[in-house]
Amino acid sequence: MKILVCITHVPDTTSKIQFTENNTQLDKKGVQFIIGPYDDYALARAVELKAETNGSITVLNVGEAETEPTLRKALAIGADEAVRINAAPTDAFFVAKQIANYAKDKAFDLILMGRESIDFNGGMVHGMVGELLGMPSMSPVMKLEIEGGKGKLSREIEGGKEFIEVDLPFIAGCQEPIAEWKIPNMRGIMSARTKPLSVIEPVEEAQRTAVNSYEMPPAKGAVKLVDSVDQLVDLLKNDAKIL
Repeated sequence: MKILVCITHVPDTTSKIQFTENNTQLDKKGVQFIIGPYDDYALARAVELKAETNGSITVLNVGEAETEPTLRKALAIGADEAVRINAAPTDAFFVAKQIANYAKDKAFDLILMGRESIDFNGGMVHGMVGELLGMPSMSPVMKLEIEGGKGKLSREIEGGKEFIEVDLPFIAGCQEPIAEWKIPNMRGIMSARTKPLSVIEPVEEAQRTAVNSYEMPPAKGAVKLVDSVDQLVDLLKNDAKIL
């Protein structure tokens, strides 16, 4: 089985975020970057499926040279080769176009990615890639099994769960508890240094969206301490207006 896992290169959730250039660009100074947490679930399930099917994993990122350590970590976790599309990910459609252009003639049986990135939380790329490739796309996938050329999936929907059976190939946007995150061991870290990492130039695609500015959330207000349940109810009803 040939599996493509698409990963994002995002700020660690513990990093202090600031903006530059009149609040239009992320200030990357001092920011630690990681594999997107939802992408980590996709990669973890891909590693398990690789072992079950004697398959191979290609991990792909649309990004500039600074994302290569993130790709090397994915190789250390268990991917066999890495591909970096040499372009800044300007918007969701641009990223989807690059993924689809790379995957269109590679005969992947399965394309996995996180349900969304944690920097923009758009949750659109998997659906766009599916449309561009003419493949089914499901998200958020919480369970994935491969049996006899078919995928058996489950995902949460409003009011319950949905169980789906779909022929290969297809695309899945993953989330917990599809698998447990894999931590690279020393052997994986050493082998990742010699695994292939290819750099491919992007296909031309006009920028369809532009960011006017970012803004930080408002500062948290002062904490009010209450002495009784009646006072708490009064504050919730009259100040917070949630009762």
